[in-house]
This record gives sequence, structure tokens and C-alpha cells, in this order.
Amino acid sequence: MDSNAKPAQFGLLRSFSYAFAGIATALRSERNMRFHFFSSIVVLLFSYYFSITKTEWLFILVLIGGMFALEMVNTAIERVVDLVTDEYHFLAKQAKDLAAGAVLVFAILSVVIGIVIFLPYILELF
Repeated sequence: MDSNAKPAQFGLLRSFSYAFAGIATALRSERNMRFHFFSSIVVLLFSYYFSITKTEWLFILVLIGGMFALEMVNTAIERVVDLVTDEYHFLAKQAKDLAAGAVLVFAILSVVIGIVIFLPYILELF
């Protein structure tokens, strides 16, 4: 065994630290990520206020996590494309547009599901 080898737990901890660094980078540098973060806080507060069901909580949490994950994948694709070329290239534009489109599709789905979940609770107030 290599005497310089570190126990597996340190490799796992290091990989988690890289992942948290990626999340922090996204929150610091990406306006859309900050928008999703603050929107998720509002949604979580509404969820708590309306005492939504466990199933509704699951949908909300999956949508929030999915939105964060997809936004970070979109950002990663944009950064890699920017790293590869400074010049306009049709395929680079397509890659960026496709990733942004995926985020938009998921965001629209999230809003629709949010309306389905929260509209009955809001209507009960009136």
C-alpha cells in the first residue's frame, strides 16, 4: 500500500468540500442562482405557513433541489464553452442555449406545480 495514500474518508470529505465550493461559487457569481435561492426561501415560508401535506413538501423540495442542480449544470456548461472559445461558434451558442432552455423548462414546470399546490390554500384565505 502506498504510504502517501490518504484514507478514503479524506477523499470523500474533500469531494464534499469541492461540491460546497461549487454551490458557494454559484450563489456568489450567478444572478439567476441567487434569484432561485431567494425564491426558494419564499416558497419554503409559504409551505410552512400553509402547512402543506407531506406529498406537497416532497414536490416542493424536489423542485427546489432540481432547480439549483440544473442552474449549476447550466453555469458549468456556459463556463466550459467560454473556456474553449472566445469566438462566436454556432455549436457553442447551441450548447449554451440548450442548457438555458432546460433551466427555463424546469422553471416553468416549477411555477405550474407551485400554482397547483398553493392556489387552493390562497383561495381559502378569501
